[in-house]
Amino acid sequence: MARSKPSSGSTAASAPAVKLDKKGNPKVGRLKKLGANVRMIKQAYTLTAKNDPKLPWLLLITFVAVFTVVELIGILLSLPLVFLPIALVFAVLATLIVFGRRAQGSAYRQVEGQPGAAAWVLEGMRGDWRVTSGVAGTTQLDAVHRVLGRPGVILVAEGAPSRVRSLLAQEKKKVARVVGDTPIYDILVGDGEGQVPLPRLSAHIMKLPRNLSAAELNSLGRRMSALGGPRMPVPGGPLPGGRQMSISQRQVRRR
Repeated sequence: MARSKPSSGSTAASAPAVKLDKKGNPKVGRLKKLGANVRMIKQAYTLTAKNDPKLPWLLLITFVAVFTVVELIGILLSLPLVFLPIALVFAVLATLIVFGRRAQGSAYRQVEGQPGAAAWVLEGMRGDWRVTSGVAGTTQLDAVHRVLGRPGVILVAEGAPSRVRSLLAQEKKKVARVVGDTPIYDILVGDGEGQVPLPRLSAHIMKLPRNLSAAELNSLGRRMSALGGPRMPVPGGPLPGGRQMSISQRQVRRR
């Protein structure tokens, strides 16, 4: 007698259900996340240490100093064993903070002055920022980038001020015809008067007032789609010698 094949329905029912996160993507296990974070930090440390020879000593001094101070407090309170894990935790946190800042500074030093540096910073910002790089530009690689966020529309220009100011004004007029009363901010990246230095660009944008709700931002995004996307290529990962910025260094900078 021939054996009957199990129905596809029973097979599907017996298969374990895949857990999804809020965005509908399969959840990643905690151990996998931990392993990925460790690899990311290790790679970022290797890249940063090449450009920052003082990094190992600064991290060591930070760890020892914080650990010693917290443990001394425990000794004064006659609780040295109780404060031992607390000292360890505080020392690790302080070391990671110092490492993150040194990695961020190293990343900025590598991209500063390179074409597409402002776009690289904008695309690495935390939060709901909708960046369209290269909405206007010149053959000399001057560029204007468009950012949509809770403040409204933010136009960021990088390049020679004598060439890029007119680009910025033209793009602002074009955007104004579409967005109506939505606030429009224009920023020129540079070290001159009235300009925003590249290392402060992200913080400058983050400090802008929140003028739109989430629903208004979505509506703005639909209206802005009428203007289209990038009109010029923007160099990816602007680094001297044409090297690409590691994703791990970008992630550490964002933290």
